[in-house]
Amino acid sequence: MTPQICNLQHAFLPHFLLPVLLLLLQAWRGYCHPQCLDYKPPFEPRQPLVFCKEYTKFGCCDLEKDEEISVRFYTIMDNFDQSGFMTCGKYVRSILCQECSPYSAHLYDAEDANTPMRMLPGLCGDYCTDYWNQCRYTLSLLLEDLGTLQQFANLTAIIEEDRRKFCEFLELKDKQYCYPNVLTSAELNANLGDVSEDPTGCLELCLQEVANGLRNPVAMIHADDGTHRFFVAEQLGYVWVYLANGSRIDRPFLNLTRAVLTSPWAGDERGFLCIALHPRFTMVRKAYVYYSVSVKKEERIRISEFTLLPHDDNQLDHNSERTLLEVVEPASNHNGGQLLFGHDGYLYIFTGDGGRGGDPFGKFGNSQNKSALLGKVLRVDIDDNDNGPPYSIPSDNPFMWEKGTRPEIFAYGVRNMWRCSIDRGDPITGRGRGRMICGDVGQNKYEEVDIIVKGGNYGWRAKEGFSCYDRKLCQNSSLDDILPIFAYPHKLGKSVTGGYIYRGCQMPNLNGLYIFGDFMSGRLMSLKENVTTGEWNYNEICMGTDQVCRFPKLINSYFKYIISFAEDEAGELYFLSTGVPSATARAGVIYKIVDPSRRAAPGKCNVKPSHVKIKGKLIHFYPKEEFVINKKPTTTAVPTTTTRKTTTTKKTPTRKKPIIIIKPPIPTRQTLRKTTPTTAAATTTTSTTTRKTRPPTTTTTRKTTLQTTRKTTTRKTTPPTTTLKATTTIKTTSATIKPTTVPTTVQMATTTPTGYRTTVMTAAFSRTAQSPIITTPPTRKHGRPLQYPLYTTSQPLTSTQRPQMALVSERFPERPQAFTTPLPPYWSQKSQRPPVNTTAQKLWHEEKLEIAGESNQVFKRPRERDRGHGYRRGRRLRAGSVRLVSADGLSDRGRVEIFIRGEWGTVCDDLFTTKAGTVVCRQLGFTTALAVMKRAALGEADRNVKIFLDDVECEGGERSLLQCKRARVGKHNCSHMEDVGVICG
Repeated sequence: MTPQICNLQHAFLPHFLLPVLLLLLQAWRGYCHPQCLDYKPPFEPRQPLVFCKEYTKFGCCDLEKDEEISVRFYTIMDNFDQSGFMTCGKYVRSILCQECSPYSAHLYDAEDANTPMRMLPGLCGDYCTDYWNQCRYTLSLLLEDLGTLQQFANLTAIIEEDRRKFCEFLELKDKQYCYPNVLTSAELNANLGDVSEDPTGCLELCLQEVANGLRNPVAMIHADDGTHRFFVAEQLGYVWVYLANGSRIDRPFLNLTRAVLTSPWAGDERGFLCIALHPRFTMVRKAYVYYSVSVKKEERIRISEFTLLPHDDNQLDHNSERTLLEVVEPASNHNGGQLLFGHDGYLYIFTGDGGRGGDPFGKFGNSQNKSALLGKVLRVDIDDNDNGPPYSIPSDNPFMWEKGTRPEIFAYGVRNMWRCSIDRGDPITGRGRGRMICGDVGQNKYEEVDIIVKGGNYGWRAKEGFSCYDRKLCQNSSLDDILPIFAYPHKLGKSVTGGYIYRGCQMPNLNGLYIFGDFMSGRLMSLKENVTTGEWNYNEICMGTDQVCRFPKLINSYFKYIISFAEDEAGELYFLSTGVPSATARAGVIYKIVDPSRRAAPGKCNVKPSHVKIKGKLIHFYPKEEFVINKKPTTTAVPTTTTRKTTTTKKTPTRKKPIIIIKPPIPTRQTLRKTTPTTAAATTTTSTTTRKTRPPTTTTTRKTTLQTTRKTTTRKTTPPTTTLKATTTIKTTSATIKPTTVPTTVQMATTTPTGYRTTVMTAAFSRTAQSPIITTPPTRKHGRPLQYPLYTTSQPLTSTQRPQMALVSERFPERPQAFTTPLPPYWSQKSQRPPVNTTAQKLWHEEKLEIAGESNQVFKRPRERDRGHGYRRGRRLRAGSVRLVSADGLSDRGRVEIFIRGEWGTVCDDLFTTKAGTVVCRQLGFTTALAVMKRAALGEADRNVKIFLDDVECEGGERSLLQCKRARVGKHNCSHMEDVGVICG
């Protein structure tokens, strides 16, 4: 699916609320793509949804979330009788189910984790108008369901009466992506959930950086022992162990640098070329290696066996080497270099044809000569060889009893096979299991991909790909060669690197896709088998655009020289490439292949690596490439290549001109609090913005007299621009200032609300009266700060029109004359509730809020930060106190800092999990930790800030990080690049 361009414009028009009168205009443009509220791709739930059925095939909800939405729906609809249920149920259900939409992140403005999220999904204009006409008063119930009624009671009362304000609050200006247009757009839904393609049909995938700083990484394997660690071999002769968390053990698994024959020359094919672990590695504890060696000035390839150290599972015994096979190499190129174990338990060895060009050795060349081991696929049995020959010949080897042939040969006629793999088979049907697929490097014209079968002749040097190379041999009727499943000309690439068929769990769209590449051109390619015809269909793979790959930790560029592909224990795919093809250049990187169009259902692919005993230190991984989600838009075009200090050129995809995002800062406000007698009118002064109020549109007036006891501090006021006609008397008492009567002229427009309105508001606000009002900001959804329009309640909002301010107790003291219209026949009597407790409503005066706009976004006021070492709001801090430091001033997320020994310091991310994050969040008044951000993702501390804690392991119930299992205070082996951060909720 081609990512679509959408214009996202949110206009925050002014409310008719006198204290603020701010106009905040925020506009941005960007690409839109399927994404869930957890910032991940949509998925197909493991079980069909029952309530939001339209998203059963593809969406953002599993059955548990679907049931949660269903409960919320029926709780809201409890306020209706049958007729009201039929009228408004469809609107409430549709709005609630948009959390399951594959475009939910866009509907809620959640595509960027650093920006505020809408409280309700964005609606299309026409749909919003219909909703307002039919069931506008359900907005209060929807907000109450989110736990935000107390903050929004006055606001919803205003906008529910005005269609324009109502739709400004709910409408999403992007007409293509608003609800319900997003469901009916043929363009958006044609290939929804399929692998994204660009206009040329190139499959758009993304990458995740896994390891870097490697010297020509030639192989990556796993032990299949439940630890999910992987072993990476460098051409120089080192093999390193990487744990599942990305850390590398500082001591090499194997060091053969003294024995390996290689050079720093770019393109040297000699060196340490492959490693394979015994299929029963936990029991047999043996590894097998393939490398170049010089013996008495004669170049050879050597296949050796090593045994693990008795008390260290992460290091081979270098004294245990046993040579299984050596083959003389007549030239320094075409060294082959693949070892792997088949499902039959035998070891397969892939050799090159001996080098030079055109296999010039002998009458037919080495590859067609079955008495030579070069240019072959060999199969040997290495079990039970401790007290005998290094290997034995399997009894079913195809040429075991043929005279004049080497019994080790399993297949022949290969030129220089570089990277082969065994197909795990379809996870459901098992189709393809055990197939051996290889890339065979060509001579002058073609590169090919072959499926290896027993006894097969793959044609070299008679054929190159599908064409003849040696015409005399090619016309020989006894050739009987096996054709490749795919061959491509040198205009696409000149050195194939064989890959894997994807059989993992995390990316179901890629199942059955053979992914491979080319070393010289840097091209990524794929083949997909047509089960009916047996043909393999080709698709090129390109890097997705910035918007396609706009997910956490993803990148969309890689180094050109693709050396090898790999598969981890769970079946996920990787490739290894470098920017400088030299055995001594630390320009090698390992990338994980990621499909951003669809993921597996949550919980389906959970992996729990078993414990690994480590001797030595861990070297933590730090990605060097900038994540796409962190890229800042610029006004200049993005370059097509990236150059590093090593003069390495990095291939990057062609990208469209970046979009400029302009977001004005949240307005701040300084309030002067002073009690002054006023005889004319109430006014409001702000330190940043003063705007005029619009004249009211109706002229109905009434007199209201209020007496309320308040604090003596009121806002300094200036005359308003509108004459206020009704008289309101407010009696203020104080211990220091005499009571002052403030005659205030207020003009109020009264409209006659329906009984439906009366009952809904009674139901909604009676809930507020039954429980004390919490003055803390509202809770968050999905790890994002909800943003709400802040407004000041130093004076109350008035009822019905409520153009500026109103006391909640004034609005609904005893349900007076404003709401006298009879109830609609479909409104349930059980929704009528007791009148509001005005005592509880007085707390509204103590919470100072400020309106930031009319969009349904909620801005949470950042908590007051401590301004000195050890003090916050005048209190001395205890050891173990924590704070979140955020560059954006957000209180629910940031870098974790802990107070110890009279100063603040940071915490390393080693072993830090959500349980430790929950301990931090609970100290700050939140319920839990929604996410733990490692690698200083939420900010890196200055160098002068100390690092206090490392290796923190919590159970979740501790009162402080100091009570968790951890290293001694101040003892660590990390830097500020590993500062941990959390997102609370």
